[in-house]
Amino acid sequence: MRVIADRLQYVSIIVPQIGGVDVALGRRTVQGRLGELLFTNNIEPEHVILRGGPIALDGLLFDHAIFANAVAATFEVPVSGSLELAPVLSLSTPAGRLIGSLAQTLIEGMRNDGPLLYCPVAISSLASTFADLVIRLVPHRLSPLLDKKPFMIAPRHVRSAISFMHANIHLPITMPMVSEAVGVSVRALEIGFRAFRETTPGAYLRMIRLRAARADLLDPSNRQSVRDVCLNWGFFHFGRFSILYRATYGESPSDTKRRSARM
Repeated sequence: MRVIADRLQYVSIIVPQIGGVDVALGRRTVQGRLGELLFTNNIEPEHVILRGGPIALDGLLFDHAIFANAVAATFEVPVSGSLELAPVLSLSTPAGRLIGSLAQTLIEGMRNDGPLLYCPVAISSLASTFADLVIRLVPHRLSPLLDKKPFMIAPRHVRSAISFMHANIHLPITMPMVSEAVGVSVRALEIGFRAFRETTPGAYLRMIRLRAARADLLDPSNRQSVRDVCLNWGFFHFGRFSILYRATYGESPSDTKRRSARM
C-alpha cells in the first residue's frame, strides 16, 4: 500500500507478530520480521508491503512533536526534518528488549478498549519516556552528540548565556546584549555555542522561543491568535515562523491551535 503524507508528521513503530513487512525508503527497502521493531514515518516511505501469507502486526503511532521535544530536551539544539532513525531494532539486544517491553506495555494497555485509553496523563508520560529511550538508544543522525562529553559540560560563559536567554526570552534581546551580559565577545560566544552546543547563539534563542510559542498554542485557555503568539515571541515574519514550526513539530501553528481548542 502506498503511503500518503498527512498534514501532521508522525513516527510509527511496527511490531510484526506473523509474517513480515517491507517499507520502501527511496531506493532502499527495509524488512521487518518477527523479533524486530520497525521504525518509520509518514514522510520518507513511498509504500509499505505486507508479506508472508497470514499477516499480524501491532503498531504505535506517535506525534512527531513528542520526539522533537525529546531531542530538544536531550541535546538542547534546534532540530528539523527527519531524525533518520535506524529503521530496524532487534528485540534480542538490550536496547531492543527495553524499548520492546515499553512498546508492548503501551499496546496491551490500549488493546480492546484497554485502561490506558482512559488515562491520558499516563499515556502522555509513557509516550514521552518511549521517545526519550528511542532518542538515547536507537542510532540516528544526532547520536554522535551523545558521545561528546564536552557537549554536556559547556564553559561558564555558554551556560550563563543560556540562563540569560531563558530569563529574558520575552524581551527583544540581541546577541551583542547576550555577549555583554556574560562578559565575552560575540565571536567568543558563537565559538562556544558551536563547540559545545553544535549550534549558534541565535539559533538556540530561536529554539527556546519556538518552544514558548508552542506552549502558548497548546494552551486551550489562551485566546490569542496564532499571529499574536508569533509576534509575542519575537517572530516578526509569520511565513518564516510557520516554516520553522512545521519543520520542528511536524504540523503548522494553526493545526496546533485547532487541536488545542478541541481538548
